[in-house]
Amino acid sequence: MNSLELWLGVVSAVVLVGVVAVRASVRLGLPSLLLYLGIGMLLGESVLGVQFDDTALTESLGLAALVLILTEGGLTTRWSDVRPSLGLGIALSTVSVAVSIAVTAAGLHLLLDLDWRTAFLWGAVLSSTDAAAVFSVLRGIGVRKKLSGALELESGLNDAPVVIAVVLLASPDPLRWWSPALVVYELAAGAAIGALLGLGGARALRGAALPATGLYPLATLSVCVLAYAGGQLAHASGFLATYVAALILGNSRLPHRAGVLSFAEGTGWLAQIGLFVLLGLYASPGALRGALLPALAAGLVLLLVARPLSVLAAAVPYRVPWREQAFLSWSGLRGAVPIVLALIALTANPTSPDARLLVDVVLVLVVALTLLQGTTLPRVARLLGVSRDGEAAEIQVDAAPLDELSADLLQVRIPVGSKLHGVYLRELRLPTGAGVSLVVRDGAGFTPGPDTRLKERDQLLVVTTAAARIRAEERIRAVDRAGRLARWRGETGQA
Repeated sequence: MNSLELWLGVVSAVVLVGVVAVRASVRLGLPSLLLYLGIGMLLGESVLGVQFDDTALTESLGLAALVLILTEGGLTTRWSDVRPSLGLGIALSTVSVAVSIAVTAAGLHLLLDLDWRTAFLWGAVLSSTDAAAVFSVLRGIGVRKKLSGALELESGLNDAPVVIAVVLLASPDPLRWWSPALVVYELAAGAAIGALLGLGGARALRGAALPATGLYPLATLSVCVLAYAGGQLAHASGFLATYVAALILGNSRLPHRAGVLSFAEGTGWLAQIGLFVLLGLYASPGALRGALLPALAAGLVLLLVARPLSVLAAAVPYRVPWREQAFLSWSGLRGAVPIVLALIALTANPTSPDARLLVDVVLVLVVALTLLQGTTLPRVARLLGVSRDGEAAEIQVDAAPLDELSADLLQVRIPVGSKLHGVYLRELRLPTGAGVSLVVRDGAGFTPGPDTRLKERDQLLVVTTAAARIRAEERIRAVDRAGRLARWRGETGQA
C-alpha cells in the first residue's frame, strides 16, 4: 500500500505541475512540451535518481498516448475549417512525406555516412509533424483558416504513412516489390474502418438514451480507441482509423457535444503531460551530448532543404502563394511523434548503435526545433501576413436530448464578432416548435421577449422539438454568419 500511495502521490503531483506549466508556458511563450520534458528529466537518473530505461514499455505507452492525442485533435477539428484545404492537407501528408524522407535520407547519407536503408529510416522518423505540437501552438496564433486547416490535416493524417514506413524500414526483412501496395492497402483499410466506426458510433450515440451525461464522452472516446484497435487487428493503419473516426464524430450532431469535446481536450492534455514526462524520464542527458553534432546536421537538412522542398512539391499544384508556402515550411513542428517512432526502430533493433543514436538525435532535435520554431511562429505569421486577426469565431451550439419529451435543448454561445449581435429576437425567426426560453447576460439570466436584442457573449437556451431541431440550429448558424437577412443572402447555415 505504501508503494501504491507513493506512486499515486507522485503521478498526481506531476499532473498538477503539468497543468500549472501550461499557464507558465503561455506567459513565457514556450511550447508546454519542453516544460514536460524538463519535469521528466528532473525526475530522472541525473537529478532525482528515478531509473527508467524500458524501451518497449515507453514505446507502448507512447503509442497509447498518441491515440488519445489524435482523438482529441480529430474531435476538435471543424470540418468547415479544413474542407477548403482538404486537397492541400492530403498532399502535405502524402507527397510531402515522401519527398521529405527522400531528401533527408540523401542529406544524411552524405553528411553522416549512413547506409541508405538507415538513412531512409532516419528520414522517415524525422518526416512526421506532431499533432499535439501543431494543435497547441497553431490554434493560438490566429492563422488563416486555409493554412491552419491544411496544417491540422497534415499533422493528423501524416502519422499513418510514416508509421508504416518506419515499421517497414526498421524490420530486418528485405523490402519487397509489393511493399508500396501494402502501404496503400493499410491506408485505405484504415480510413474505411475509421469511417465505418465513426458513422456508426455517431448514429448509435444520437439514438442512445444513456442514464448519465458523463457517459457520452466515455462512449465517444471508446469508439475512437476501438477504431485504432480494429485498424491494427486488420493489419491496417490504426492511427488513420482513429483520426478519421474522431473527425466524423467531432463533426456530427452528438448529444452533449460541448461536454464530449471538453472531456476529449482534458484527456488530450493528460496524454501530452504523461507522454512528454515519460520521454523526459527515459532520456539520458549524458548520452545526449554525443548526439549534438548529428542532430545539428539532421536539423539543418530538415529545416533548410527537406521541409521547403516537400512543401513546394505538395503546394505547387494548388497554386499556393510563396508567403503561405514559407509559413507552411516553418510550421512543420516536431514533438512526441518522432521520438515514439525512433523507439519503434530501437525496439526492432535493440542492439543497433545507429538505432540508439537515432533516439538521442531525435530528442535533441525536437527540443532545438521546438525552441526555434514554436517561439517564432507567431512572429513569422505576422511577418508573412498570413494572420487573421479579428476574425469572428464560429458560434458554438451544444445539444442535449430530452428523450421522454421528444425534444432537445440547444445551448448557444454568441462569440465576439458574430452577426447575431444586435438582432432582435423576433428577427431570429426560429421555425415552429423552437423558441428561446432563457438568455444569460453578464452572469444574470432572464426570460426574453420579442423585443429582446441579442448581444455578443450572450448565452441562449433554445427549446425545440426533435423535428425542428436541425432547422433551428441551421437558422441560428445562418444569422450568425450573414445577419438578419441571411436568407436573402443565400446563407443556409449548414455545418
